[in-house]
Amino acid sequence: MKGLPSYVGFDLFAGAGGLSNGLSQAGFKMNLGIEKDPNAAKTLQENHKNMKVIVQDIRSVDPIETARFAGINKKNITLIAGGPPCRGFSQSNRRTRNLQNPLNSLYKEFFRFVSKLRPKFFFLENVQGLKTLNGGIVLQDIIETGTKLGYYVNWKIVNATDYGVPQCRKRLIFIGSPETFECFNFKKRNHVTVREAIDDLPILENGNCLFSLKYSKNMDDDLSEFQMEMRKHTTNEVKNNWVTRNNSLVLERYNFIPEGGNWTNIPEKLMYNYKNLVNCHKWIYHRLKWDSSSISISNFRKNMLIHPEQNRGLSVREAARLQTFPDNYVFHGPLGSQQQQVANAVPTCLAKEIGKRILSYLMEGSS
Repeated sequence: MKGLPSYVGFDLFAGAGGLSNGLSQAGFKMNLGIEKDPNAAKTLQENHKNMKVIVQDIRSVDPIETARFAGINKKNITLIAGGPPCRGFSQSNRRTRNLQNPLNSLYKEFFRFVSKLRPKFFFLENVQGLKTLNGGIVLQDIIETGTKLGYYVNWKIVNATDYGVPQCRKRLIFIGSPETFECFNFKKRNHVTVREAIDDLPILENGNCLFSLKYSKNMDDDLSEFQMEMRKHTTNEVKNNWVTRNNSLVLERYNFIPEGGNWTNIPEKLMYNYKNLVNCHKWIYHRLKWDSSSISISNFRKNMLIHPEQNRGLSVREAARLQTFPDNYVFHGPLGSQQQQVANAVPTCLAKEIGKRILSYLMEGSS
């Protein structure tokens, strides 16, 4: 709107841009993203045409030069946001979930940018497992580092399903602000089910390799409110419908798994290539339930997440829907990369809600 100030944001560890997309929808002008993976960086750039994207490891990037590259005076940066790689913090990581894992120190790079550029706010996102890593040492360091830099550090574990995201995805959110405010005072939404999220998408076969296909429902059919929102910038076709091609053994396993079931429903004789079934997580071979929210969309190809009724894995677009990427958001790169880009992303709707809360505070202060 004419006359309103421009709220500038930078996205570190940007990935495919779930965080940037949500913050843009909230009203931020996301001027810059840093992402070292070339496929994810291409997705980010193609969907954010006006963003400057640096395809480089953040550890070799100078914050001041970055601001110059983006054409932004550092005093005009409203928000620095980012979600450092979370595999080292994840509770499912039983081998390197410790302070010796180099991935577990990348949050310090986030604060290197905050220290040099001094945005009005910072927004740091990660898995809830960070809270308990090494007795909470990393959690405490984040709070203390932000406090020493002059920010009030608010933090909370939130469940994305409370904020319009059709999956149970608990994340640890830190918001650094110039003064304390009720940054997590969101109005919770009704939960969105898997059916409400994806049952209008194309009917697919195992290993589908057709990129663009027609929806299974038209706009004048009985679409959910969520589906109408996801489709409002598309026509009669949707992209990113690729599905992993599973072998005959995997397809036979699918036959035994009901909605909400998992690998434990598969006869043991069909699991002969698993060395130790005790180590299988409960979400491996999990079949989604139509009338519930999804489980967390994390590495959905490796975990073999299954469509509620079709005997196949999730398509890239179905997973993107569950991450609340709108249908006009197109992913680039080979199938495995697209799957990982979607799984790693911050759900767009969650980022949007947090962005709106920060902007509401800023606008109240400037009025």
